[in-house]
Amino acid sequence: MMVNVGCPSVGSSQQYDVDVAIIGAGPAGLTAGYLLSKQGYSVAVIEKDTRYVGGISRTVEHDGYRFDIGGHRFFSKSKQVVDLWNEILPDDFIQRPRMSRIYYEGKFYSYPLRAFEALWNLGIVRSTLCMASFAKAKAFPKKMVKSFEDWTTNQFGWKLYSIFFKTYTEKVWGMPCDEMSADWAAQRIKGLSLGAAVLDGLKRSLGLNKRPNDGMQTKTLLETFRYPRLGPGMMWEAARDKVVAAGSHVLMGHAMKQLASDGQGGWRLSATRVDADGTVQGETLIRARHAISSAPMRELATRLHPLPATTLEANRLRYRDFLTVALKIRSEDLFPDNWIYIHDSKVKVGRIQNFRSWSPEMVPDESVACVGLEYFCFEGDDLWAASDEALIALATKEMAILGLVRPEQVIGGVVVRQEKAYPVYDDEYAANVAAMRAELEAAYPTLHLVGRNGMHRYNNQDHAMMTAMLTVENIIAERRVYDIWCVNEDAEYHEAGDEGEQQALPAGRAPLSEDQAAALASVRDVPERIPATAEAPVSGKPGRRAA
Repeated sequence: MMVNVGCPSVGSSQQYDVDVAIIGAGPAGLTAGYLLSKQGYSVAVIEKDTRYVGGISRTVEHDGYRFDIGGHRFFSKSKQVVDLWNEILPDDFIQRPRMSRIYYEGKFYSYPLRAFEALWNLGIVRSTLCMASFAKAKAFPKKMVKSFEDWTTNQFGWKLYSIFFKTYTEKVWGMPCDEMSADWAAQRIKGLSLGAAVLDGLKRSLGLNKRPNDGMQTKTLLETFRYPRLGPGMMWEAARDKVVAAGSHVLMGHAMKQLASDGQGGWRLSATRVDADGTVQGETLIRARHAISSAPMRELATRLHPLPATTLEANRLRYRDFLTVALKIRSEDLFPDNWIYIHDSKVKVGRIQNFRSWSPEMVPDESVACVGLEYFCFEGDDLWAASDEALIALATKEMAILGLVRPEQVIGGVVVRQEKAYPVYDDEYAANVAAMRAELEAAYPTLHLVGRNGMHRYNNQDHAMMTAMLTVENIIAERRVYDIWCVNEDAEYHEAGDEGEQQALPAGRAPLSEDQAAALASVRDVPERIPATAEAPVSGKPGRRAA
């Protein structure tokens, strides 16, 4: 129910009385809103963006050109998630070939590897050195494995590590590989060995590998993926429309001002309304029994009332940001890749997306290519603070350095900044998150944190969705049936644990599924610095730390 307080003019107030207030219209927030609306709950979702839903999974449109913020494949081993995607967007998925390459010293390397191509590009001498380096690493592995560098060198040898891992990883995360925990490499490159990659590459090179990848092989080697024909934002725009059609609300241009306990177990969420140019239009008050937040934990802490005792811990949480420079180029498609990893220290760009290869409908003019150059940075640094004009000029220059485009071919560009794209896993993040989580769960059983930034976890969109799906079950049950903090980005979605080990849903609801059980049992290692006091494992394998 909505109540207008005062006239609907600038400075007016509005009030909504709903069952659940949701902060953020990203994958987690809209999944929760959609599922709750289906169950007959009234919800109000606030989103500070005046135009786009989907968060980092949105699709930005500029002069008819559409581009993805980071690239979002629709692949999940969770049948529940896939079924939900199909339910929300039943008729608009297309199957796309996956192609990506690595750029190194002026040459492109297919990924997955093609052995003969890599041999030709590296040359006989360098290829021989790579294999000798690999053999040395296997014969004399480092026993004190502490860092990303240690682990990857043990797996592939120093030469291949320096070519295919070091430069790109340091661009993305803004820290040296020898200061980054080995756990990140162990997870990120899980299941991929040099021997397997070379064997796979030989089969491909000889045309012997005809069996399609069915999704059960190493995640890094997936050959195809599904994708909405107009980009991932199409999914979340459809979810928004379904929430509204069910009689609930998605309020655009609403920035959280305060989330206050009403003293009776419920919430009063106040939001500032702004228009597209940032002009304040008034304030909205939402009263709700439950509140779901996908806002960054650091931001939530400063807006909660009463102020949490762990506000200082929350304020220490850090984020890695990035920006995309989308260039329109007078040319047919420059390359067939969905994206290219740039392993070259001469340029700042880390990855280049080719939006037509994600979907032909993303680019309306067949004579114009549209690519997105991704720069990883920290909010406020020189890259982040540069003007749009300077960033477009930098992207144009770097495309020329890479030999992909002549400057005169560039006919336009636009910049999109994405703050808080990646939660940073520094030495103290886990303790800070745990402190705030413990306080909020003890004090506020009707406050639920979901999603990547809401939980300060490096999740993909399908796992952000899973946190929302289980939160909905908790709200319906009126208790925390599931510990959603066990949902993690690299969940393999196999059956986990002994039969009956996981808690069942309340009577009258569906039994616990394999999807949910696996999500609850999964653990995902993440990029973090080596703790100064950590003792290195001596087994030759990286140790695992509690999340």
